[in-house]
Amino acid sequence: MDKLWAMQAFVAIAERGSITAAAETLNTSTPSLVRTLAALEQELGVRLLNRTTRRQQLTDEGMEYLERSRHILSQISEADAAVSARRTAPQGRLVVTAPALFGRLHVAPAATAFLARFPQVTIELLLLDRVVNLLEEGVDVAVRIAHLPDSSLVAVPVGEIRRVICASPAFLRRTGIPREPQDLANRPVVRLTTLGQRDEWEFQEAGRRRMVAVAGPFACNQTDAAIDACLQGLGFGRFLSYQVQALLDAGKLKRVLQAFETEPLPVSLVYPHARLLSARVRVFVDWMSVRLRTLLAVKPHRAPRSR
Repeated sequence: MDKLWAMQAFVAIAERGSITAAAETLNTSTPSLVRTLAALEQELGVRLLNRTTRRQQLTDEGMEYLERSRHILSQISEADAAVSARRTAPQGRLVVTAPALFGRLHVAPAATAFLARFPQVTIELLLLDRVVNLLEEGVDVAVRIAHLPDSSLVAVPVGEIRRVICASPAFLRRTGIPREPQDLANRPVVRLTTLGQRDEWEFQEAGRRRMVAVAGPFACNQTDAAIDACLQGLGFGRFLSYQVQALLDAGKLKRVLQAFETEPLPVSLVYPHARLLSARVRVFVDWMSVRLRTLLAVKPHRAPRSR
């Protein structure tokens, strides 16, 4: 006996209310469904339906088997859809969001390359330094740089980054290199207000959280302006590592207090759910995850162990 066909037949009979109606739905004969149902009940060793000439009624065992059969058939349908989606050329509109600077530096180039590969897709890229509600705002995929709370969202980890303290070489020659976090309490800093902790910076020492009160001549809610102030020697800056990596590589900024940096922040691709995921979302997530993992693996931004 074909068990999956028998389950489909039983579900159709229960939902349509009669074997005759189910036979029409399944495009088969009534006698064939009668035999299928009888064979299923015989194999299970229980009666699933009480039938008379006028009506049918599910038994207790029938009600339980109906729910389990529906679940199994649904899972099979989703598996088939997922495989089919991978074989289907993606098309349609994608709405993607990412933090502004990270998106401009890394997500936008990967997105344009994706469009060159899949010309039937259109992408609307929203570069925003706020947490977007994917469901309420109609967003398909988001790049998140944070520890994610438990939710119904699906998260695909792609790497991690750190918060780093840096300053210009000229500023360091003038003020000296700090040896421990408390040294910053008496030195000017540039505060990037989008990172929170406006008047305190967090560090980690011997596995313990440590807060240091900071102050300085300049604070800004825009990353580019805060980085420029740091380059001009107005003070120490605290940024996400990807925001200043090119300047660190070029020697225009110097990283300090690495041994006291906090734990890295995970970077994830997030989307609302996995059930019946469209081909364009599935392919885009696969495409972007490979590229971001490669990017973040090249420059892992790892600090030495805390002393």
